Amino acid sequence: MPHAATTHVSQGVTWLFAGLLAAMILTLALEERLHVKKSLVTGAFAVLSLALGHLFGVLPFDDQGGFAVTLPGGHQVPMPVYVPSVDWDVVAIILGSSLFVDATARSGLFTWIALRLTKRTGGDPLRLLVTYGLLTVLFSAVLNNVTAMIIVGSLTAVSLDRLDRKDLLLGFLLVEGLLTNLGGLLTLISSVPNILVGAAAGIAFLTFFVKAAPYVLVATAATLWLGARAYRIERLADPEAAERAAERLATFDEREGIESEGFFRFAAVALGAFIVSIAAASVLHYPLGMGFVAMGFGVLMLLRFRSTVDRFYRDVDWDLLLFFVFLFVVIGVMEHARVLDLIGGGLEHVVALDERLDGLGTAATLVSAAAASSVSDNIPLAAMLARILQGMG
Repeated sequence: MPHAATTHVSQGVTWLFAGLLAAMILTLALEERLHVKKSLVTGAFAVLSLALGHLFGVLPFDDQGGFAVTLPGGHQVPMPVYVPSVDWDVVAIILGSSLFVDATARSGLFTWIALRLTKRTGGDPLRLLVTYGLLTVLFSAVLNNVTAMIIVGSLTAVSLDRLDRKDLLLGFLLVEGLLTNLGGLLTLISSVPNILVGAAAGIAFLTFFVKAAPYVLVATAATLWLGARAYRIERLADPEAAERAAERLATFDEREGIESEGFFRFAAVALGAFIVSIAAASVLHYPLGMGFVAMGFGVLMLLRFRSTVDRFYRDVDWDLLLFFVFLFVVIGVMEHARVLDLIGGGLEHVVALDERLDGLGTAATLVSAAAASSVSDNIPLAAMLARILQGMG
């Protein structure tokens, strides 16, 4: 990311771009009502921001009208001014992780894990809720929320149908839906805001996990307890009923989705190696970064489907990736227009309350961020706050 422009930017121009940023966030908050994709919203505002940035002279153009990167030896590589604004490591982490998870899921590994644990519950509703809840948190920590919910939610519906307990399905699904968000807090790569914050603050994978795990553990236990009470999900008291339930679940075949035994085992080893490598890359500060590790494992898993790899490319969430690229461009322009300095100045006053009233500044910052993300998209807010707080040191 190039440094903010050193040329003078008037207060009026800064407020103009601040209004543009607010308009983008508001539009993202209303995307469903407007029936428009996130990438198109940020793309439109990226184009408008760049055009206005050029018009008002806030972008750091060189003599060739772009931005030059100096390589060792003094050779300069020209590129468009907006390219350095994009955090390509974040984009690579999302793309590589998506490809790796999609290919790994084809091995049947995640379904095998879920079915093995399901059988161990013996068909007891409460044990089933706890097992599926923990599975949801675990899968959400390494998969995206949608994939985790599809795997666990589908298995929940089938299991409760075989147990003749369809009346509990709504309660199970609501609890699992809440727990997908908790699982998304657990690791550095489990959700997009985590990736943004970790990349900006330089937080190691293990450090993030150790700090987040206690909060996730307490929140998970509370969610399961409240869900069980609210929807009356209880243990089977009758031994005969428990035996019948266990017999019904015994008909599940966890190996049904495994097409290749060799690929199944390879996927299991690769998943463990992927998590270890991501953690090691952040701890050891690997020069190529976690994005390279994610892309490397993604390509490795795709070798299994080398003749049909294009179907995985079609399944990539390109709307999310383009949303990020355009979002980084907008934030880059806002940095040059001093909008981030303007917001950062306000945050400095809030954070400074810690010196007079112990902890109030931090608490106010967290509460305001939570309130803002409840009515708007949390990804641009996380990206913006990460960049602002990073600049504040």
